[in-house]
Amino acid sequence: MTHICLIDAHPDPADHLCHALADAYAEGAQEAGHSVERIDIAKLDLGFLDKVSDFETHPPEPVLSEREKIKRADHVCIIFPLWLGNMPAKAKAFFELAGCGNFFLETGESASSWPKQMMKGKSARTIVTMGMPGFAYKLVFDAGALKALERGLFGVSGFKPVRHTVLGGVEQADEKTRKKWFQNIHHLAQAAE
Repeated sequence: MTHICLIDAHPDPADHLCHALADAYAEGAQEAGHSVERIDIAKLDLGFLDKVSDFETHPPEPVLSEREKIKRADHVCIIFPLWLGNMPAKAKAFFELAGCGNFFLETGESASSWPKQMMKGKSARTIVTMGMPGFAYKLVFDAGALKALERGLFGVSGFKPVRHTVLGGVEQADEKTRKKWFQNIHHLAQAAE
């Protein structure tokens, strides 16, 4: 059994594809016998970091409690919509706040030492939805938000392996395409990858 932290990072609590994908992922994982704890970004009251020194202290609630779900997990899955080429600001704010107090990385002993990776032994999957075709995001826009998240947070803090799924053209997707997406997400969750 794998312990999964599922992060639904769509900031709007209204009915959206990301929420339905998160439900499908949770259902698939639980059917396979995995345990799932969810973080729903839309339900959190979050602020923003104002200065670098904020990284030195633990974050305020509710982030302090919510990040414990990441700590307990063997695998983390984040689902978010691409907004202006990146994850929504509220999702990014959550990760910045969660990272405070040496949560993802523990500061090195000297300026030349590499920080300690606090997430070693965990794997990660990113599922991103977008209006543009997925191939265009990867080829023309170089998958910038994915690379930033996968290298700048997951990779640097020790998650391995780190995988992703890109679902493009969501506004134009017909029922058959959406059904295929849900089946794929369901399967990924059962494999806890």
